[in-house]
This record gives sequence, C-alpha cells and structure tokens, in this order.
Amino acid sequence: MQNLSINHWAEADRPREKLEKLGASALSDAELLAILIGSGTPNESAVGLMKRILNGCNNNLNTLGKLSLSDLKQYKGIGPAKAITILAACELGKRRQRAAIEESPILNSSEGIYNYMRTTIQDLDVEEGWMLMLKQNFRLIEAKRISVGGLTMAPVDIRLMMKEALMKNTTVLVFCHNHPSGNTRPSREDDSLTSRIQKACNLLSIYLADHVILTDGAYFSYRDEGKL
Repeated sequence: MQNLSINHWAEADRPREKLEKLGASALSDAELLAILIGSGTPNESAVGLMKRILNGCNNNLNTLGKLSLSDLKQYKGIGPAKAITILAACELGKRRQRAAIEESPILNSSEGIYNYMRTTIQDLDVEEGWMLMLKQNFRLIEAKRISVGGLTMAPVDIRLMMKEALMKNTTVLVFCHNHPSGNTRPSREDDSLTSRIQKACNLLSIYLADHVILTDGAYFSYRDEGKL
C-alpha cells in the first residue's frame, strides 16, 4: 500500500478522511505531515515519504524541526515547496509552545462585567440582552446574545436562557442589557425580568451573580445596589 497513491488507498486509511472522521489526534506524525505536503512521488505515497524522512530524524519532530531547507531537499521527492511547507509547520509548532494560553476573563465584579461588555453594546441604538455563562470561579465560559429589540428590549425567553446555561455547565450567570437612552435607572420591566431570571436560576441551582444595565460611560448593578 505504501507505493500506491493515497487516492487508491481504502478511504479509512486516507489521512484527510481519517482526520475528518476521527480527529487530528488519531493521525500519526507522518500522516499529518503528508496532509501538508499533499503528494508523494510516482513510486512513494506522501505518507511513505514522510515516514522515510522521519525515520532519518529518529522519528523525532524536534529533530525534524532542526533540519535546514537544504537538508530536507536531500530527500528524494522533496523539492523547495514541500521543504518550505514542512519547515513552516515545524515553526508553527514551536511558536505554539512558546505562546501563552489565552484564558477567559474572570468576571467577579460589576466593574469587570461592564468593562468586558461595554465595547460590545455601548454604541447600539437598540436594546440587546446578553447572558454571561461563568464557571464557579467566575471565569467566563461564553457570552451569548439572547434578545434584540428596538428602543425597549424584546422579550427574553427564560427557558432558552436556562437551556443554554445547562448545556454549557454554567454554575454562575450574569445578565446584561444596554439602555440606548443613556439612563441607567432600571425600569419596572427590568425589575420583573430580574426576578424571573433569579427564580429560574434558583430552581436549577445556578447562582445569578448580577444583572448589569450598561450605557456609554456608566452602568447599574443590581448586585451592588442590593436588589439581588
């Protein structure tokens, strides 16, 4: 099978199809690299070619990454384009190792919530409602828009909110919406919505941390004002 082109392999053995069905982690180093170089030679598949090169590197990706362009071109079947592709892939791997893991923000204060959301909704001329789903340590899982209205917010589907929260294993929830008028004072409708959200959260053992009303430059926090 090694000397056949990949197109003649059983579908389950083709690297691209294998990745699509099983995920990248199911592929060998040679198979992943074969996807990048695209083709082998008339007498050797892309996977066979990469197995041969890796064998020359003691099957060590770190060693492969230390090869120069001229080193790679010494292998039959590797021209400048394939050599450059391999080196680019190795360099990306190195850079990923050096890169810091980007962590989601911790939103454990009304000010932090406001600073996170203000650029999203501060300039809107219609009201939008957003739910912030958090872990127990208040680290953000996902921010999701759940309502879009006109000058006043469209009705919020509490059942949909709770469904989303449960699907994301949410333990702490924050609701946010903007007031295009610039007035942060909550309306009676805002108070009623907050009460309904809190009751739904209580039934599902989800902690409603806050309801924050945002404008351009100011905000109102139900938690800070003792209304939660």
